[in-house]
Order: sequence, then structure tokens, then C-alpha cells
Amino acid sequence: MGINSERDVEANMQIGPTDKGMVRIFVESGSTEIPMDFDPEEAEEIAEEIKAAARAARAVG
Repeated sequence: MGINSERDVEANMQIGPTDKGMVRIFVESGSTEIPMDFDPEEAEEIAEEIKAAARAARAVG
């Protein structure tokens, strides 16, 4: 499965700070839970990557 492979899967995503000063992206789909913790600098880099992808998607669409 790649970035352009479509799937009909339902998932929930939550993003927020942890009590340890990290940023957590928590993805849940069915019985699968994926917690991903990032330091604030990494989280800001991820946010920039998401913004860049959104700009590129707008250019395509």
C-alpha cells in the first residue's frame, strides 16, 4: 500500500500535548491503537510537512 492507494478504512486521530512535554498523535482504527510521541520541534516539522502537502494537493486539484 502506498500514498496513492485508496482504502475504505475508518480511523480516529487525536493530537495533543502529553504530561511529559511531548506532542502525541494518537490513531485508533478498530482494535488497533497507535500512539506516536514527538518532541515539540519534531511536531513543528511535521506540521510544516502537512502544510506543504496541502499546498501541493491544492495545486493538483
